[in-house]
Amino acid sequence: MMRRALPLSSLATLLLLASACATPGTTPAEADILQLVNDQTEAWNRQDAVAWSKDFAPDAAFINIVGTVFEGRDEIQERHAGIFATIFKGSQSQVTVRKVQFIQDDLAIVDTIHEVTGHPSLPPGVQDTEPGLLRTQMRYVMKHVNGQWQILAGQNTDVKPRPQAAAPQMP
Repeated sequence: MMRRALPLSSLATLLLLASACATPGTTPAEADILQLVNDQTEAWNRQDAVAWSKDFAPDAAFINIVGTVFEGRDEIQERHAGIFATIFKGSQSQVTVRKVQFIQDDLAIVDTIHEVTGHPSLPPGVQDTEPGLLRTQMRYVMKHVNGQWQILAGQNTDVKPRPQAAAPQMP
């Protein structure tokens, strides 16, 4: 059987594309997780609760910034549709992945920082970390199932504003 070789120019192009798409030190599993987080961020910025929730396992649990537990993808989606229509309507999020820790090859803990702006209001008891900016720490537990990463559990915690230093008192 005779194999046909790729032309040298095609091979060079493939190698360039592969190196351009890979971040040094990033495993394929980590790249997939980073893409999931990026897709979820884009869904938030479109206010798309279906897309934002799609990577949660059907029986996932999610704890929001005020400590309310949502059980299952359907409830997570429903509650996010509600906040996209009210307190976070029109908001934009920028997400930074702080750490990906693989507990096993198919199990990871993912820590992210979310910076949300443009929100018309906030839940009771939550205040901006800085004027006009809500910063939160999100932790996900993810599992690789049937060729893709799923979020098994998530917890979002708001970052409290720093107390203002008291002005020195004049004698």
